[in-house]
Amino acid sequence: MPTTPAQLPNAPIRRRAARPITTPEADFDPPHGLFLIAHVGEEAVGCGGVRLLGEHTAEIKRMYVSGEARGHGIGRYLLEHLERHAVSRGATQIVLETGRRNTAALALYHRTGYLPCPSYVAGRDHQVNRAMTKPLGSSSP
Repeated sequence: MPTTPAQLPNAPIRRRAARPITTPEADFDPPHGLFLIAHVGEEAVGCGGVRLLGEHTAEIKRMYVSGEARGHGIGRYLLEHLERHAVSRGATQIVLETGRRNTAALALYHRTGYLPCPSYVAGRDHQVNRAMTKPLGSSSP
């Protein structure tokens, strides 16, 4: 399993989906960013990052939980931890993108309060990507 964002698989692109190389690894460096890797024993089973896009807006990036580890709360745990970090850095809004066919991720984001929004990245194809947003505040994780 990759240990840094730069080592994540560089999957083939269809239309205008994001590639890992478009987000500089340094964007995840603390204190402004954070990249987490979830382990079960010695095995890495999930990851996710958050970076600041502006003074009050953060972005979730590279969320992934391996198939066999899904359904055990790992994605929710990662997401909550990343949201807390964003709040600690002054973010009041968080955004993300995921593939429209990624039903597990879409369900997680809906359950945790994310709502669809217009794409915040120029040139994205709505047939491929779904942008979502969530306000952050004192009641956020």
